[in-house]
Amino acid sequence: MSISTSDIARLRAMTGAGMLDCKNALEEALGNTEQAVDILRKKGIAKAAKRAGKIAAEGAIISYIHGGGKIGVLVELNCETDFVAKTDGFRILANDIAMHIAASNPKYVSRDDIPADVLEREKNVYRDQLIQEGKPAEMIEKIVDGKLIKFYADACLLEQAFIKDEEKTIEQLLTNKTAEIGEKISIRRFARYELGEGIEKERKDFADEVAAQLS
Repeated sequence: MSISTSDIARLRAMTGAGMLDCKNALEEALGNTEQAVDILRKKGIAKAAKRAGKIAAEGAIISYIHGGGKIGVLVELNCETDFVAKTDGFRILANDIAMHIAASNPKYVSRDDIPADVLEREKNVYRDQLIQEGKPAEMIEKIVDGKLIKFYADACLLEQAFIKDEEKTIEQLLTNKTAEIGEKISIRRFARYELGEGIEKERKDFADEVAAQLS
């Protein structure tokens, strides 16, 4: 069967295994990612998959301020032990991720966090665009799936290219750090604030509301 590059990249991010090993595992698993992870683990190829089932409840909440107070970020980075949470390496990683969030402005941690209505709205926009472009009906859903990959890469923190090393995603960065440190490292949540963000919209909404009451 045909295995997409995005599927291979996702498995690589999950396991830290090489691209060819991931491709072979996916083909053997007939495209099933969970089975492919098990295949890599059994072969001793997956570097960090053995930590996947661990509970990462320790960690730290790191703040980052950028541009003289123009942008602020809070991010919760988790690990398995308080000992690791207090190390310089962990703190540097958390700071790097917070800085990345400030620069790249993701909306969600992962694609699993995207509300169903938001995702469906994106799909409908893509479908309407493709229909207007005259794309064949039988090709539209496949093209939509391709556009969604780009949407995920823009909107989801884990799928964004790390600003300090664009050869890897944030998910791959965490996988590599998990293998390096020997503990599961994960991002639970984040918040990003930008000075003045939303004020103009709030003013417009208020003006529209007043105008509606006066009409």
